[in-house]
Amino acid sequence: MTRFWAGGYGADMDGEAEGIGVLSVDDGRGPSTLRHRGVAAAAPSPSWLAAHPTLDVVYAALEGQGTVQAFARAGEAALRPLGEPVSAGEGVCHLAVSPRGRMLIASCYGDGRVARFGIADDGALVPPGVDRAAALRAALFGEPDADEGPDADPSRARDPHPVPAGADPRQSHAHAAVFLPDGRIATTDLGFDLVRIWRVSGTALALDHEVVLPRGTGPRHLVLHPSGHLHVVTEYSCEVFTLASARDGSWGLVAATPASPIAQVGFDFPAELAVSRDGDTLYTALRGSNTLAALRVRGGGEVLEPLALSDSGVDWPRHHLVYDGTLLVSGQRSGSVSVVDLDERTGAPRDVRHVTAAPTPTVMLPAR
Repeated sequence: MTRFWAGGYGADMDGEAEGIGVLSVDDGRGPSTLRHRGVAAAAPSPSWLAAHPTLDVVYAALEGQGTVQAFARAGEAALRPLGEPVSAGEGVCHLAVSPRGRMLIASCYGDGRVARFGIADDGALVPPGVDRAAALRAALFGEPDADEGPDADPSRARDPHPVPAGADPRQSHAHAAVFLPDGRIATTDLGFDLVRIWRVSGTALALDHEVVLPRGTGPRHLVLHPSGHLHVVTEYSCEVFTLASARDGSWGLVAATPASPIAQVGFDFPAELAVSRDGDTLYTALRGSNTLAALRVRGGGEVLEPLALSDSGVDWPRHHLVYDGTLLVSGQRSGSVSVVDLDERTGAPRDVRHVTAAPTPTVMLPAR
């Protein structure tokens, strides 16, 4: 039996999930047997899940609580807490684990915080070093940083600073992170229309440089393509931006492609971005029209072409992953997960094969 951990919104986020759930597929009978099998671990609104690369440990972003917690496998379909929840920041919505499993990056939508956690040998979380947009504003505008000084608590979220007269009125909304091959980290800031490149500095993060995207695009999620390019989907402008690294290590924008030729800006809001196993196709989901958009990857990974658009089978498709010739799609508002067939030759999404109920699902993660 193939299992998936399922994150979702609970009562503190106006949802019905009681914790990390279990989805399973009967081996040999195909994805149409996908079912929600109950709760693996009680937790308040585990809206994003990330796996340790070698240990049977799962990390959950408890979005409503602003904390992150580690869970270890405790049976075929059960998880147990591995330590207490650790403060991350307001609206923590995404987690990324380093390839060697020594570091976790938490992105916080509410206060723009990007937090670095160490990971112990058993997979438990170590108290974090923190960098966030407030620190960047302090450097740019001379605002005091509450984390400075001997009494500072770097794991404590705080209210945003007042914006100085004449300064940028936008608010920072960190949304996702990915580890780069050279050990640096790329993060999206949906509020400031930025992709930030960070380097590890001691127990914290230091800003290396930024890639500025057009104002109002809203970069949300990003994936590192096998070619080495970064693809970034934007929530507000319904585009996928492609970034490439120069010889000096700086990243820059090389292309912008509509997520779909018929996407409606202001009505459709792309969420997840996933890449096929062969790297030939990217998939995003348009919340609003509740569709799945596929883009063909051309050239050396820098050229994207709209390929196909299909029904997602759910309402408000929040997350999707590629599995056994299909896409599994979590529908936040419909309380369901769909199985959408992929064309064997082109990779394009086709018909909705199966839909199963699941409590306010927001993310799925293959279990070991």
